[in-house]
Parts: sequence; C-alpha cells; structure tokens
Amino acid sequence: MTETGGQEQSRWVTTVIMSTALQNHEISTVLQRQHHRVRYSESVEIGSVIFSLSGVAFILADTQDLLRTGEEQFFKRIQKFINIHRNSFLVLSAALHGPEEWNVMFRIQTRFLGSNLRIIPVHNTAETVKLMLTIAKITSKPQADDTRYKMAITKAHIIENSPVWKMLQGVKVP
Repeated sequence: MTETGGQEQSRWVTTVIMSTALQNHEISTVLQRQHHRVRYSESVEIGSVIFSLSGVAFILADTQDLLRTGEEQFFKRIQKFINIHRNSFLVLSAALHGPEEWNVMFRIQTRFLGSNLRIIPVHNTAETVKLMLTIAKITSKPQADDTRYKMAITKAHIIENSPVWKMLQGVKVP
C-alpha cells in the first residue's frame, strides 16, 4: 500500500477474460504487467475484454480494419455482443480521428441507437487500458458501494454546512 495525498490506497487487481484472438495483443501484455489475472476464452466474441466482477464488457475495434472489411459483418458481431452483455462498450481505435473515422462512429451510433452500447474513441493501447480499468474499477461492487457512501456523506456535509439550508431552516412556513 502506498500513501497518497494523506489517503491510503491499495492497488486494484481483477480478473480479465479476453478472447484468444487477443492473446498476443499489447493490451493483454499491459494488463498482465499490472498483475491483473488474464484468462483467455474461445467462447467469447473476437476482440472481447470482459471484467466479470464488474459486469462490464468491451469489444475492441480498429477503425481502419472496419473500413477495409465492411460494416455489415461488424454490425452483426456488435449486435451479438450487446445481446450477451448488459454493460457493453465499443472501444474504437484510430491513430487520428478524422472525418472518415467520425463518420464511421456516427454510422455505428445511428445503427445501435437505443441499445446498451456505448462507444468510446481511443488513440492508443495505453489510453485503451486506462479507460477500461477505470470503468471496470468504478463499477466493481466494493468500489461502487464505497463511491455511493462517499457521495452520501458529501451530500450530507454540504447540506449541513450550506448557508442557504441554514436560512431555509430559519424561515417559518405558515
């Protein structure tokens, strides 16, 4: 454990299930270096990264690959993915998000409007891993409970010390 800003923080480690297609991917290596337990499965969608303890799933896609292979096949994969995973994220990677990449993203958003799919544009592996871990950590049961508790305490503190609240307590209602 390390001491940061007067608060003690422990390193968050979790189990990650990845498709076997990502076994030699840089993301797998980064997660393992950070001591996360990485497991591979052939039964999950190609390009999937699943944080089962957090209940979130990510599917990785490269914008350039998508432009080369065609959208309909990709849309079928996405539809299957969101039918299986309640908390699903599409991580759309491109070195530069230019007009062509934004157009692809718009078509995906239009196609899956109203679904439980959230689209996140990223530029590199480090950014991808950071965002996945952030989302997985904040949605994990102990962390989510802790965040809700801290928000309730903060809300109570704000109300308790609010000059407006004190003024309203002094007002008599007829």
